[in-house]
Amino acid sequence: MRLDVVTIFPGYLDALDLSLVGKARRDGLLDLRVHDLRGWATDRHRTVDDTPFGGGAGMVMRPDVWGVALDDVLGLSADPSGAPDAPDAPGTPDARGADAPGAPDAGAAAHRRVLLVPTPSGDRFTQAMAEDLAAADQVVIACGRYEGIDARVAEHYRAEPGIEVHEISLGDYVLNGGEVAALVVVEAVARLLPGVIGNPESLVEESHGAAGLLEYPVYTKPPVWSGLEVPDVLASGHHGRVARWRRDQALARTAERRPDMLAALDPGALDRADLKVLAAHGWFVPAPRAPGTPVAPTRVRVRRATGADVAALAALAAATFPLACPPHMAPADVQAFIDTRLSERHFAAYVADDARYLVLVAEAAGELVGYTLLVLPREPGEPPYAPDVADAVGARPAAELSKCYVLPAYQGTGVAGVLLEATLDTARTLDVAGERLAVVWLGTNQGNRRAQRSYSRHGFTVVGTRRFRVGDSLEQDLVMARALHVADPTAQHDGGR
Repeated sequence: MRLDVVTIFPGYLDALDLSLVGKARRDGLLDLRVHDLRGWATDRHRTVDDTPFGGGAGMVMRPDVWGVALDDVLGLSADPSGAPDAPDAPGTPDARGADAPGAPDAGAAAHRRVLLVPTPSGDRFTQAMAEDLAAADQVVIACGRYEGIDARVAEHYRAEPGIEVHEISLGDYVLNGGEVAALVVVEAVARLLPGVIGNPESLVEESHGAAGLLEYPVYTKPPVWSGLEVPDVLASGHHGRVARWRRDQALARTAERRPDMLAALDPGALDRADLKVLAAHGWFVPAPRAPGTPVAPTRVRVRRATGADVAALAALAAATFPLACPPHMAPADVQAFIDTRLSERHFAAYVADDARYLVLVAEAAGELVGYTLLVLPREPGEPPYAPDVADAVGARPAAELSKCYVLPAYQGTGVAGVLLEATLDTARTLDVAGERLAVVWLGTNQGNRRAQRSYSRHGFTVVGTRRFRVGDSLEQDLVMARALHVADPTAQHDGGR
């Protein structure tokens, strides 16, 4: 491909003769030309700027000078003498004797030409842009200075057939001119050209590459330096484990440093181990709302509920509670339970009484996707409300995990487990009249094997059963408990019951 840089400081681009870009240039893999804009100026002072219309500080680069220069470099000049190597071509060679400005080869059938204008107000330059530019036939970079290039230049070439115009920015800061951006663009694009990088696999594994992740940390000899050791897995010789470790590190590093990149990942390219790593950093892949429309990873935040969540909590409870009910339960009984336990009025009371209730919510993109409701005892020795539970759970103070629900799209993603662990972690910090909570118990329908397996994975054990009535239906739950600070959740409270 051909890369042209137009600047009033051609010597600034001398660095392009170094390293891989310079080698690619010498090897003929890259046709790189640097042009002095002043070569197209027509006065004896080689003037390229003037005062801004409307007043203001600084100077603005003239569109007439830029127009002639870019017409020549882009091959739009009516005068064919602008071709490369023509002795009467306008302009002067750069300090290294680079080719004079001129048109690209004539007769190219589908010649893709791109004009880049670095400016703080442009779109942020990304790896995806670099990959797109590497497929072009010619890229011309117009390096502005002072207050920038007259805005009509970009406007004019946008209307020119066959020319793409992109205004780009390296980041949210201001530089003195576009030359630094030109160096960045040339290196980012040139290294993607065939033959420039010795090992093409490097382009796949690197940050912002095809994997869409930041690169994993890398190490070399010595194995111990300044008291820091290379991770054992990298010296294990087990290629599968090394690959898995690197993948895990890339996912974790991206989650911590560039979460915006995770939202762009293809969920179909994530395996179960990937999902586990992402979940540990608060990212989950919900089920699609419609078949064939996969959803990208979504960040889920767990927090305490507030009064502003009451309406959303009631709606969430109404949507999730029926899913946990056995199929034989009458819909009217289910609705009656919701109306008498899970209405907005009830959630307003739960959230307001933090001495009796702990309500945590899981929030994704401003939507509540799950919640837990923990019921706390008023006094340290207060037993669970049901006698059969009080017989099974002897430790005190004992709190009930009354609700732990997530929307169907997030079931099986790990959100419920994160909510549960956050609830237990918070419970460990709570006390009742100076005594810290000893145990959390819950009841889950004896036919709900999935829920039982999930609670078991989080340290809950079956300690008994309880019977209760919902409307006309007599139900039986398994009672499961988890000690918060001691090993045995069935241990008796010192003060008796």
